[in-house]
Amino acid sequence: MNPKASLIIGILCISFSPIFVKLAGVPPITSGFYRIFIAWLCLAPYCIAKRNLKIGRSELMIAIAGGVVFGADIAVWNISLLKISATVSTLVANLAPLWVGLLSFLLFKKRSGKLFWIGTCVAILGMVILVGYQNIIALKFSTGILLALLASLLYAIYIIITKGILQKIDTLTFMFYNMLAASVFMLVICGFQHNSIVGFSATAWLCFLGMGLICQLTGWITINHTLRFLESTKVSIALLAQTVLAGFWAILFLSEMLEPKEIIGSVIVLAGIAVTFLKSGKVAA
Repeated sequence: MNPKASLIIGILCISFSPIFVKLAGVPPITSGFYRIFIAWLCLAPYCIAKRNLKIGRSELMIAIAGGVVFGADIAVWNISLLKISATVSTLVANLAPLWVGLLSFLLFKKRSGKLFWIGTCVAILGMVILVGYQNIIALKFSTGILLALLASLLYAIYIIITKGILQKIDTLTFMFYNMLAASVFMLVICGFQHNSIVGFSATAWLCFLGMGLICQLTGWITINHTLRFLESTKVSIALLAQTVLAGFWAILFLSEMLEPKEIIGSVIVLAGIAVTFLKSGKVAA
C-alpha cells in the first residue's frame, strides 16, 4: 500500500477509539482489554501460520515491558474518556511527545533543541487556557484531565522503552508479543476490580469489535507500515489529526460541544506539539 494512503487510513481508524469507548458503556478497563485482545486474536493465527514468532530474549523483554505500559496507558486513558469530553481527553493524551523530550533530557541528557522548548511553552500556554488559569492557581484540576495527562506520560514511557525495536524485529512479531502482554495485564486488572468480561449488550460487543479490528489492528498496522517509508517527524505531525477527527466524531455521534476556551486552548496545544516536531521526530512507536 502507498505509505501516504496507509497513514491516512491509520489516522482515520485510531480517531474512532474514544467514540467506541464512550458508546460501549462498560467499565473502561474492560473495553481496553477487548480492544487489545480482539486485535491479538486476529493477529495470532497469521503469525503462527507464518512462523513469524522468532525473537531474541532482549527484544522479547522490551516487547513485554512495552505491552504492560501500553496496557496501563489505554486503561488510564479510557477512564479519562468517561470523565471529560472525547476531544479534550484525546488532545491531552497526545502530549506524549513533550514528555519524551523532557524525559530524554532528564534521564539521558539528550538535548532537544530550541524549537522543542518553544513548542513546549506554547503547548503549556494552551493547557493553561484549556484548564483555566484560575483552576491552576487554585490547584483545581479535573480528574479526567489528570488521568489524560498520566496517559500521555505512560505513552511517552512506552515510546522510550520500545524505541528502535521495529528496526530489529518484524512489526507483526513485535505486535504479537506486545499485545499479548498488554491483554494479560489488563485482564489481571479486570480481575482485581471484579469487572465482568461477559454479559454485555450487542452494542457493547460491536464497540469491542470496532476498537479491536479498526482502532488497534488496522490502525496500528497501517501506521507502523507507514513508519518504514516516511520520516517519523512527518508521521508524528500527521497523527495530531486524530484529535481533530475525534472532535468531529464526538460532535456527530456523542453530541459533545466544546466551550470557546477549550477550542482556543486545543488549537494552541496542537500548534505547540507540532512545533516540537520541527526539530526531530520522537513518536515512532
